Amino acid sequence: MTDTFSLDPRLAADTHPVGDLALCSVLLMDDARFPWLILVPRRPGLSELTDLAPEEAGLAFEEIRLAVGVVQALARPDKVNVASLGNVVPQLHIHVVARFRSDPAWPGPVWGVGERKPYPPHARAALLERAAALFVAA
Repeated sequence: MTDTFSLDPRLAADTHPVGDLALCSVLLMDDARFPWLILVPRRPGLSELTDLAPEEAGLAFEEIRLAVGVVQALARPDKVNVASLGNVVPQLHIHVVARFRSDPAWPGPVWGVGERKPYPPHARAALLERAAALFVAA
């Protein structure tokens, strides 16, 4: 286990930073098919939610709650999925995914369905700005 936090390169390659909360960095998954935030606690060596200290676990839950609210405001989804898997990227990260009855994966999970569709640069910039503003206002 290292003493300093660094974002897993696979997360860095697939996301764009929204900003930082008290515990977690907030990232936008670069897949326009699903409005999708990822929260990554800025603590080294974590792979499970249960690796967080009790006080940090409570803070993580509050930040997840905030992220769900932001996703709801951004996309008005039918459902928001929250998951921490880590099967491919072991670094602790929490997915907050807007789901729609009309999305290509409904009602199944978003993983492994079709090809990722990156946001056009102008749409990504607008979404990042709006998401950051919603976190500030929360």
